[in-house]
Amino acid sequence: MATEGGEGGFAIHPMDQFIVTPLFGGDVVRWYTPTNVTLWMGLTVLAVVALLVVGTRGRAIVPTRVQSIAELAYGFVYQMVEDVAGKDGVKYFPYIMTLFMFIVLANFLGLLPMAFTTTSHIAVTGILAMAVFLSVTVLGFVLHGAKFLSLFWISSAPLALRPVLALIELISYFVRPVSHSIRLAGNMMAGHAVIKVFAGFAGALGAASVIPVVAITAVYGLEVLVAFIQAYVFTILTCVYLKDALHPHH
Repeated sequence: MATEGGEGGFAIHPMDQFIVTPLFGGDVVRWYTPTNVTLWMGLTVLAVVALLVVGTRGRAIVPTRVQSIAELAYGFVYQMVEDVAGKDGVKYFPYIMTLFMFIVLANFLGLLPMAFTTTSHIAVTGILAMAVFLSVTVLGFVLHGAKFLSLFWISSAPLALRPVLALIELISYFVRPVSHSIRLAGNMMAGHAVIKVFAGFAGALGAASVIPVVAITAVYGLEVLVAFIQAYVFTILTCVYLKDALHPHH
């Protein structure tokens, strides 16, 4: 976190927490190498199963705390899908629910001491965003065929502007997975880096570390909020893209 540097100073390395390392020694990471990313993604999946499957298996009339959380999450995402994508989008609710729960629990697990935040890596968020992009694109063509291309043709605009707007819409469409993934990864990485910087100051100041500790507490509270908001933003954008696939006409 903070190590002694030259001339009696301290070198803080906030980005070290994002280094991908093999679980079983060695320095080379290949596509099949179990890493800290693999471990924490596996723990995220187990957390989703524990909350949504194990926590609700009793289906009690008077729910337990775990069942209440699961039911709140279910109702929250279901309402989001219905409001944004419409009744037609409800059939795709299981995928969107899984996506939301994976991201939000990965974000929250990353806030634990000594944890690894998998959603801070563009390799993870990029795969999630590309899966959404390809799914809604394929769905759009399956449901509408060539008529799906009407998504890029703004018929309400003046005829002279339509080709220009179509080009802008096309570029915007293919940029979606980039913005979709970078937004989540960037926000998660930035917050954790700030916490590490303040933690480094606290370690360097010793007895005078009250201000950095207060700052860490404040930023950590903000990161809890950001962890939920970023999962919500990623999910609601998925619903918007799904709506475009179901109803491509402007």
